[in-house]
Amino acid sequence: MTSPIGSLSVRGVNVTYPALQHGGSVVALKDVNLDINPGDFVVALGASGCGKTTLLNLLAGFLSPTKGELLLGDKPIVGPGSDRGVVFQKHALLPWLNVMENTEFGLKLQGVDKNRRRAVAARNLELVGLQDFHQHMIYQLSGGMQQRVGIARALTCDPAMLLMDEPMAALDALTRETIQELLLDVWQHTHKMFFFITHSVEEALFLGSRLIVMSPRPGRITNTYELDFNKRFLESRDARAIKSSKDFIEMRETILGIIYGDEREAGEPEVMHG
Repeated sequence: MTSPIGSLSVRGVNVTYPALQHGGSVVALKDVNLDINPGDFVVALGASGCGKTTLLNLLAGFLSPTKGELLLGDKPIVGPGSDRGVVFQKHALLPWLNVMENTEFGLKLQGVDKNRRRAVAARNLELVGLQDFHQHMIYQLSGGMQQRVGIARALTCDPAMLLMDEPMAALDALTRETIQELLLDVWQHTHKMFFFITHSVEEALFLGSRLIVMSPRPGRITNTYELDFNKRFLESRDARAIKSSKDFIEMRETILGIIYGDEREAGEPEVMHG
């Protein structure tokens, strides 16, 4: 599954929210620049309030920038579209529909005939390991399985990009690790652009081909790290060995020091390789 749509570009983006009390305003994002190319798995990390979700909402088209522009290929992002699939923290599935009906729902809205949309949905359910659960109702599934349905549904319209807002935050630790590995398999299989938000440094390092660290408000991208832990996992299939390796642990401590450090000096975004 590939999409011909090109790269995503964020150029000089600011987002300012009006203050709810006493007038004034709140600058959520300031001077954000970001390029995401096909095959990139970009993970955003930072303290609460740094603007991660605001940035994802911009990419999804749920929000417009106060200043700057966002382009997908050569087209400006002006609203939601089937070229971007979103997986939410809470799965947002329709409880009155079964697994197949949820997965094919986007194509049904587009008017795609039943046989075709079910064939596409079936392929994606197989990709996430749910080929035997087409007729199950959502309430019959575990939390991890529900998120698998959400991922399959997001893939079914063949978007150029998947946007994920802490999709594993509510899962137990073992299920979370299983879904992390599943996401990397999906990424390897589809070659799509991924933009993923998490509060877990370990999860960010394990999943991302690139990690962006954002500053407290106003949110800016202060550090960028190119990573290869995900590719090493896909080659070895040994997540524990990756996460317990010396360079992984050192990188984790470096990122924690940035996020939780008492003081940070403002400056130009920094590119590092790890």
